[in-house]
Amino acid sequence: QGQLAESGGGLVQAGGSLRLSCAASGRTFRRDTMGWFRQAPGKERDFVASISGSAVTIYYADSVKGRFTITRDNAKNTVYLQMNSLKPEDTAVYYCAAQMTAGPPSPKFEYWGQGTQVTVSS
Repeated sequence: QGQLAESGGGLVQAGGSLRLSCAASGRTFRRDTMGWFRQAPGKERDFVASISGSAVTIYYADSVKGRFTITRDNAKNTVYLQMNSLKPEDTAVYYCAAQMTAGPPSPKFEYWGQGTQVTVSS
């Protein structure tokens, strides 16, 4: 049974950067696609980015392209989300996900973390 734990969230001013980490435990996900989602207050959870096990296939939501970068370290069983040029509209709880069972445009994942809050002040 795999578990995911996000870290790295916090409060940052607009234009700033944060790096989120998602550490997996209980099993390896090195062959599985992993991803990041976010949910703003009162809104549905939205896809942010995904990365295949080999890191060859990467997808981004249009809203974060050019600002966010997803990477992974399979030796550490960890996936990262580098977020630059942050905007107030990026404020949300960010969730890590693993083992994609359905691909874009509506990706679905089997495993989920508890989430980490990112708040961007204007």
